[in-house]
Amino acid sequence: MADNDIKIAVLGGGSFGTAVANMIAGNGHSTSLWMRDEENARRCREDRENARYLPGYKLCPRLTISSNMEAALTGAELVFFSVPSKAFRQVCQQAAPFIAANTMVVSTAKGIEGESFKLMSDVLQEELKQPRVGVISGPNLAREVARRELTATVIASPDSALCETVQTLLSTDAFRVYSNSDMFGVELAGALKNIYAITAGVASAMNLGQNTISMLITRSLAEMTRFAARLGADPMTFIGLSGVGDLFVTCTSPLSRNYRIGQALGQGKSLDQAIEEVGQVAEGVNTTRTVKLKADELGIYMPLASGLYEVMFDGASIDQVVKGMMVSAHAEDVEFRIQ
Repeated sequence: MADNDIKIAVLGGGSFGTAVANMIAGNGHSTSLWMRDEENARRCREDRENARYLPGYKLCPRLTISSNMEAALTGAELVFFSVPSKAFRQVCQQAAPFIAANTMVVSTAKGIEGESFKLMSDVLQEELKQPRVGVISGPNLAREVARRELTATVIASPDSALCETVQTLLSTDAFRVYSNSDMFGVELAGALKNIYAITAGVASAMNLGQNTISMLITRSLAEMTRFAARLGADPMTFIGLSGVGDLFVTCTSPLSRNYRIGQALGQGKSLDQAIEEVGQVAEGVNTTRTVKLKADELGIYMPLASGLYEVMFDGASIDQVVKGMMVSAHAEDVEFRIQ
């Protein structure tokens, strides 16, 4: 047992939730991992492996795995919410009776609630009893984290004590945790980059050149920074791990679900076929819709997000959208720079 041990609960038995829970347990802390599916929880307990999401990744013997939310949460002083944004509020509501007031809660989800345009930190504030809230984001592909490849992440919160606690719990010789007080910017960056990962996957499937990919990633960074700054985020956040770091890895790696959605679209498959092929939640699909509508409402120039929206939801051809973006001129077509 680690010094100053506290009980930790992780809600969500997907790839990243499993990796986070296992790291904390491996550091010697009492850790419970809650999964919605009892059958998968049973298999994980028996096999010490989450074969559905992280095959070949052995789970720490100290990690408790359960589908009983009350048992997982009772006595927890820090709770990680690692569930898709679509189910986030529902899980918060289910968990609320078992989470004491002023408990530290951290979201690892990278999405936006569609109808309300609320971030997951907003949902935590609304559904729980005076929680101490933080978010984790960064270039953190779960399978690489599980393989203990050198990785860094960001814990963001105005609560410095929460940041220090998370840094202590998660840090290993292969996983470094930085802190940032711009929780809104870090969280928004994590959601926005999924749009551009889909776009990069499309470009990859079309065998476009490295000049194109370079232009695409740079324009993506400019576009997401412009949008976030308009909403009040610190533009400097976007040149850090949770901004350009996360953007780069999801725009270049087939381990990214959003990138794989884009590849399927670029191969001529429909959106429904692409989602079925990937087989896991890709936050960028709903985020594209949500952000495009918000950008239109606020008059923010976002040609990449708008073009992807047209392909996914309006039936536009990829070639048509690409040609339109290259030949049209706009007052905001200026060199990207942080003001």
